Parts: sequence; structure tokens; C-alpha cells
Amino acid sequence: MHLLFQNPILSTWTAHAISFGIGLTYVGSIYLSKNARLSFASKLKLAPGEATGNFPRSKLKEERWRDDPDVIKARMAAVSLATILICLWVLGILWRRVGGTLDVLEIATDATLLRLGFYPLSLSINPYQLLDLRSYSPHFVTPVLFIGPLLGSFLGGQLPGQRNWYWQSHIIARFFGLQGARNYWVGPITEEIVFRACVLSIYQLSGASKKKMIFLAPLTFGLAHAHHAWETYNRYGRTTAAAKRAILVTLFQLTYTTLFGIHVSYLFLRTGSIWPAITSHIFCNTMGIPEIGYELATYKRWKQVIIVTYLAGIAAFIYVLPRWTLTSDNLYWPSEPNTQHPFGKY
Repeated sequence: MHLLFQNPILSTWTAHAISFGIGLTYVGSIYLSKNARLSFASKLKLAPGEATGNFPRSKLKEERWRDDPDVIKARMAAVSLATILICLWVLGILWRRVGGTLDVLEIATDATLLRLGFYPLSLSINPYQLLDLRSYSPHFVTPVLFIGPLLGSFLGGQLPGQRNWYWQSHIIARFFGLQGARNYWVGPITEEIVFRACVLSIYQLSGASKKKMIFLAPLTFGLAHAHHAWETYNRYGRTTAAAKRAILVTLFQLTYTTLFGIHVSYLFLRTGSIWPAITSHIFCNTMGIPEIGYELATYKRWKQVIIVTYLAGIAAFIYVLPRWTLTSDNLYWPSEPNTQHPFGKY
């Protein structure tokens, strides 16, 4: 027995509803726990200059903001539990489809792990697989796009081994503190499992085309960040300027996260693995939003080189994206006959 399903087992509207439910479950989990919820003072007394909406106001003693240690801990626990429950939700859909008996539970579990893109991890423990460059090429697609920003970091001496790079501040403090655990580990891992693996597996079960999955499914991911608008509005003083800032920041974040979602959705579908999407997410969070304007103003002697490098990164990304993500025996994106991987035949 297998769970490839020649015909869709879910309707399009059912897939939309489940996708919305997945996003609601993930985001809603941080509001169920009192420790994970934010709180803001009912009355604010703004200091001079705090009403402009350009800078966050001072935090009051009785308030709870998202970077408070206990809030970070509670939210990481909440989204981790939500991620497990959502994965079990996908398992339940597959299990019910094949009878819902204990006899087929193991089969449904294996099929769920395959559809969620976890199985490639088991291949990585093979010593021969560790030496195979083809296994790693999808992980380098996103860094190619950031060749321009990486040059900016190089010019600022911020890359490992350079004058302004320090192990304690750039690695230990950044990646292994509470905020680092949230920003670079728990957040990217849980979000990719939920909004890529789970959401896309549901749409695939509805018979959605690759194009629809790549361009429509990421909207769930983008909308899941809209709740940050309320936090921005409160942190910047609950003024008209703060409301405008909250709207603009939310629209920018919605656009950026949706575009990023399109990229990692392609990575997931093209490779059938969740791991390239996770490493891409971690890398993008590490790099942040490219600041070409700042780099051009700061390193004026390198202006033309910076512009050319940014453009070269975009061109190289477009070139390597379909080539470095080619994967054989992929449930989501079957390889075409006689195709060849850039690092050798599969």
C-alpha cells in the first residue's frame, strides 16, 4: 500500500480552509498562554519626541513586550507545541484516508514524514551522502542571491576572520541567547515545517498545480505576520504617526514574507526536502534586509563594484535556482527524463 494518491483527496476549498486553520493554530498558540501574550499600559504618558512614531517609546514596568525573556520562552514553547500538533493534523488526514486503523498507522506516519520533507535527513547520516556535493547544492542557492550584501559585510570587515568580527558577539551572543534561539532556530524551523511542509502538503493533496502552490500558499505565511501591527502601534506610542508606521511596516513585512515564501516554497517543492527551506530561512534572518543605499553611501569608492555585485548576485541566483535544486525521485516535482544535475548525473 502507498499514499501517493493518483487523484486529489481534498477539495480546493477544503485545502484553503485547512491552510487557514494551520496559520491560525500557529499564530493563535502564542495568545493562548498568559505568559506568551503581550500587554501594554492602558494610559500612556509620552516623553517629548516619543509621539513622532519614528522611535519606540520607553517600556513601562508593568508592560510585557516581545523581547522580554519570559515572553520569548513562552512563545517558543507555544509555537513548538503548535508545530507538533499541526504535523499530527496532517498525519490524521492521511491516516483517515487509508482507513484510520492501527494496521496502517505506520504507513501513514512514513507517508507524512515523506510529504513533510523529513526523510532526506536520514540520508545525511550515510558517509557517502556526506561527501556528495549534490546533497548540498540546494542550500547554497539563497547565499548566491546575497553576494551583494556579503560584499558589503566584507567591506565593513564584518565577515569571519576580519577586523570587526568577534566570536563572542557575532556567534555566541547573537545565535545562542534567547533572542537568537527565537530568531535563528525555533522561529525558522517551526515556520518552515508549518507554512512550507504542512501547508504545501495539504495543497498537493488537493491536486493544486505547482504554480498555485508556489504563488498562493505563501500568502498564509505573509498573513501570519500581520498580528505584529498591534505591537508596533503600541510600542510607538498609539498615536496617528504610530498607526501609519504600523500599517507601512505591516505592508512591507507582508510583501517581504510573501516573496520569501514564494522562494522557499519553490525550494521545498523542487527538492522534496524541508531542510533547504530551513537553512535558507536561517540565512535570510542572519543577513537581514539588504542595505544597498547605506553601502553605496558608506563605501563610495566601491559604488560601481557594489552595484555590479548586486546585479551579478540576482543573475546568478536566477541561473542556479532551477539547476542546483534538481532532485531525483521527488514526490512534489518528479524529474524529467534524461535531466542532469550540475554536479553530476543523478
